[in-house]
Amino acid sequence: MTVTDAVIEAAADRLDRAAAQGVPCPPVADLIGATDIDAAYAVQSVLTARRIARGARIVGRKIGLTSEAVQRQVGVDRPDFGVLFDDMRFQTGAVVPLRLLLQPRAEAEIAFVLGADIVEADAEAVRAAVDHAVAAVEIVDSRVADWRIGITDTVADNASSGVFVLGDQALTLAEFTPADVRMRMLHNGDVASDGTGRACLGDPLNALVWLARTAITLEAPLRRGDIVLSGALGPMVPVGDGDRIEAEIGPLGTVSATFSKEG
Repeated sequence: MTVTDAVIEAAADRLDRAAAQGVPCPPVADLIGATDIDAAYAVQSVLTARRIARGARIVGRKIGLTSEAVQRQVGVDRPDFGVLFDDMRFQTGAVVPLRLLLQPRAEAEIAFVLGADIVEADAEAVRAAVDHAVAAVEIVDSRVADWRIGITDTVADNASSGVFVLGDQALTLAEFTPADVRMRMLHNGDVASDGTGRACLGDPLNALVWLARTAITLEAPLRRGDIVLSGALGPMVPVGDGDRIEAEIGPLGTVSATFSKEG
C-alpha cells in the first residue's frame, strides 16, 4: 500500500478535527494501513507542525507502550513515541481541566530531564545526559473512539498523548536506581495500579536509550532541557470528573492531580 501525501493529510485532518470538536473519530488505519509505521509518524509530524503553528512549544518527548501490561490493554506489541508540548504540562497538585481530554487514562512513570544533548545513543552517553528525574503522571488520551487502536493509530495520534503532571522532588541518577523503584497509584484513595521500574522495558533507562537511538535515526536528536516521559510502570486507570490520582514512585516521592469539568 502506497500512502500519498494527500492520505497523510486526510489522516491528520481526521485526528485534528476530533481534538478540536471533542468528538472521538474512527481509527486512521483504514487510511494509512495497520502496519506502515513511517506513514503513522508522517501523520504525527503533520499534527506537530500544525500545533507549533498555533503557538505551542515543544518541551520534550514521551515514550509509550513500554509496559507489557499497557501493551496488552491497547493491543499492540512495541514502543512508540510522541511529542510533549508546553501546554500539556502541569505541576503536582494541579486541577486538570477535562475539557482538554476525550478519553483520559492515567499512568505513573519516571520523567527524565536532560542536561545535555544526546548525539550518541550508547547507554553510557544516555545516562550521562540525564540531569535529574522526577515522578510523573501521564494522562494518556485517544482521539480514536473507544480506544480501538492499533500501532499506526496510536503513533499517528501523537502516541495517544494527553497531558502530564510532574512531581517536585528531583533526584540524580547517583541518588536512585530507576529499575528498582516501586510504584503505587491511588485512584480516589484506593490502590488502582502498581508496578516497578522493571515493568518499563526492564529499566526506564532502556526506554530512554531506545528513544535516543530512534530520535538520532530520524535526525531529531534529544536536546538539553528536554523532558522525557519514559513509560508506564503499571496499568492505566481511567479518570473522570472529580477524580484524584496520586502516584507514589519510590524515592522520587508522590505526584498528584485532580480532574474537573469545571477546570
